[in-house]
Amino acid sequence: MDYREAGVDVEAGRAFVERIRSMVEKTYRPEVMGSLGGFGGAFQLPSGYREPVLVSGTDGVGTKLKIAQTVNCHDTIGIDLVAMCVNDVLTCGAEPLFFLDYLATGKLDPEQLAQVVSGVAKGCELANCALLGGETAEMPDFYPPGEYDVAGFCVGIAEKSALLNSSQVCVGDVAIGIASTGVHSNGYSLVRKIVRDRGFDWGDRPSDLGGASLGEVFLTPTQIYVKPILALRQSGLPIHGMAHITGGGLPENLPRCLADDQTVEIDVQAWPVLPVFEWLAKTGEVAPAEMFNTFNMGIGFVLIVPPDAAEAVIQHCTQSGLLAYQIGKVVPGNKQLLGLPEA
Repeated sequence: MDYREAGVDVEAGRAFVERIRSMVEKTYRPEVMGSLGGFGGAFQLPSGYREPVLVSGTDGVGTKLKIAQTVNCHDTIGIDLVAMCVNDVLTCGAEPLFFLDYLATGKLDPEQLAQVVSGVAKGCELANCALLGGETAEMPDFYPPGEYDVAGFCVGIAEKSALLNSSQVCVGDVAIGIASTGVHSNGYSLVRKIVRDRGFDWGDRPSDLGGASLGEVFLTPTQIYVKPILALRQSGLPIHGMAHITGGGLPENLPRCLADDQTVEIDVQAWPVLPVFEWLAKTGEVAPAEMFNTFNMGIGFVLIVPPDAAEAVIQHCTQSGLLAYQIGKVVPGNKQLLGLPEA
């Protein structure tokens, strides 16, 4: 017996690394040291920091993978993977520096996983973040044929004095919501249940979703907010807090950038709800409170800013290609958001 007979093709693994080499190296920043293929990736810290602080984050993309594998479309999942990590790191005021990925599959399919890595590389380029390395694990009998899982890990950097935390947020500040591109990468267990239980197929094209197939709509990649938000900070406009709106929606994530005696009063009429959320609510008969507790509802990122800076911040976002809305204000409270639908 040999390893190939047991289900692991070492030569195919080596060939896969060579296949993705150019994608990976295209993401390199000047600080990257060495090349792909070592036991570890080396990265020299950028100059100019007096008290540099490293900020790290890790995440996956959940059961959105099931849709990608069902419709055999894998080139956007990597963007989601990067986005989930770099957007989290960004909330601390950090610039993402490098990213590592982990891909696990039952049997290595070079074409399939090359598509995944192409998305990871694209996401890294969008975030100006080097794809420093990763791991591809072939695990026969652990994953069914055609299935894989992904996880990512990001490291960013910030000046210690520029780190954001709840101490900067003040009562009277306003919340600026920045639009999402759709469902992003959370709530997909409910999405899949609605599609399955209501008898839909991923190739179906409901008229109220603009003619796109369900597969296309729900594989829309997560927005990466890094470059425009870093540019906003560098412009000198004040930002007191940031929140990445992921699993649990606004109620779960927005309070994470607030002090214990603060909350945000939300105006749910301040931004348009995307058709995909209207379709999910109607098709699945999902209550409004449950929608807000599960999905981002069209707001993927929130900035907390002084009221006199709100208009300039919205204008800056608009010029960067991001739709932004004043969605609420910081008031005294206990982190329980006000103004959202009640169960």
